[in-house]
Amino acid sequence: MKPLELTETNFAETVKSSPMLLVDFWAAWCGPCRNFAPVFDTAAGLHEDVTFGKVNTETQQNLAAAAQITSIPTLMAFKDGVLVYSQPGALDSRGLEELITSLKNLDMEAVHAEMADAQNSQS
Repeated sequence: MKPLELTETNFAETVKSSPMLLVDFWAAWCGPCRNFAPVFDTAAGLHEDVTFGKVNTETQQNLAAAAQITSIPTLMAFKDGVLVYSQPGALDSRGLEELITSLKNLDMEAVHAEMADAQNSQS
């Protein structure tokens, strides 16, 4: 499936409604972004159980700022509405496949427990 175009209008709802979401923050003038685009698009076609989205940082500057994007491309992953990965830089197809596999295997109960522990230690 083709990646969704994410905007300020649909970003939050897409994060909330997608069991697993990969988001590519990119811009047309960015060479590494252009190189990563076919890798991302191919993975989107291979993993129909994962939602793929793209944020054009030029047209969605407020969204990019809210996501604290300082370098592109940046890849973010959300699982069950929780940000579980955020890293600038383009991945090759093998690296992206390894990331997707690790995200699919991620134990969200453990993630939620860690988040609760961190929150409790701050209070």
